[in-house]
Amino acid sequence: MSLRYSILGFLSVHPLSGYDLKRAFDESVGHFWTADQAQIYRTLERLIEDGLVEADHIEQLGRPARNEHRLTAVGRDELDTWLVCPHEPQPPRESFLLKVFFAGRLGREPVRHIILERIEAASERLAVLRGIAGSVETELADTRIGLEQRLRLATLDNGIRHAQAEIDWATALLEVIDKENP
Repeated sequence: MSLRYSILGFLSVHPLSGYDLKRAFDESVGHFWTADQAQIYRTLERLIEDGLVEADHIEQLGRPARNEHRLTAVGRDELDTWLVCPHEPQPPRESFLLKVFFAGRLGREPVRHIILERIEAASERLAVLRGIAGSVETELADTRIGLEQRLRLATLDNGIRHAQAEIDWATALLEVIDKENP
């Protein structure tokens, strides 16, 4: 359901093709919300059927034609309604934690390997997010930041804090495991 609203949200900023929507996901909210190209196109079709989005077929010289999607007034209203509705907390589904829960049967070294891999992945994610934050800070250094930009930056900060917290938690877990008797 939230894919529907994330697409409406992106289209509220400016019209986009399906390809451009995928790029927007990957370059902005990809650290907390992902979508593959097929999901995006299926959802766009439903949004058009529901009258929330319209598409203009645009011919391009020397390139394939593109469909540029934009919100309708009804789509803008539905997005606004969703934005102000109380958020129902969703229980997290984290396959890594499920592995940790059951991994004790493998013994210490395989468990250490699983956790070290997670620390490495979280460290890579943290480096990417910090790199993005550094670029954004440089780009916006002399600019007055409005509410929309401030909130988008807050999601980046959330990703950085989550990645760091995961590294800290996994490192502490390794310390506990290493103190255990074999």
